[in-house]
Amino acid sequence: MTQKYQGSCHCGAIKFRYEGEMIDGALRCTCSICARKGAMMSPEAIPRENLKVEVEGDNLGLYQFDSKIAKHYFCKTCGIYTHNEMVRIPGHMRVNLGCIDDLETDGLEVKVFDGKNLL
Repeated sequence: MTQKYQGSCHCGAIKFRYEGEMIDGALRCTCSICARKGAMMSPEAIPRENLKVEVEGDNLGLYQFDSKIAKHYFCKTCGIYTHNEMVRIPGHMRVNLGCIDDLETDGLEVKVFDGKNLL
């Protein structure tokens, strides 16, 4: 069963929407940046073309490191990390569950992905 989701950074300069599987869990990655962010990410890998992102002005920041395959996006105004492009499945995205409107993350089962030892 698919559901429509929408969300934004804290200040609203970055907004996104997509249709995907019902969110019933979360993913945490152990790589160096994800461990520091502590964000719970969508369990579903979202094809890039299915994630619609709207940005006010030049507010979309990009951070990359190491292999520069993964792309970590954040708002330059409020600093909130909104989504990323995956290293394991290029062309697919995950969103920060804390940015999705009306989604209660308390009580979601969180799976841990060993990104620290991926490469």
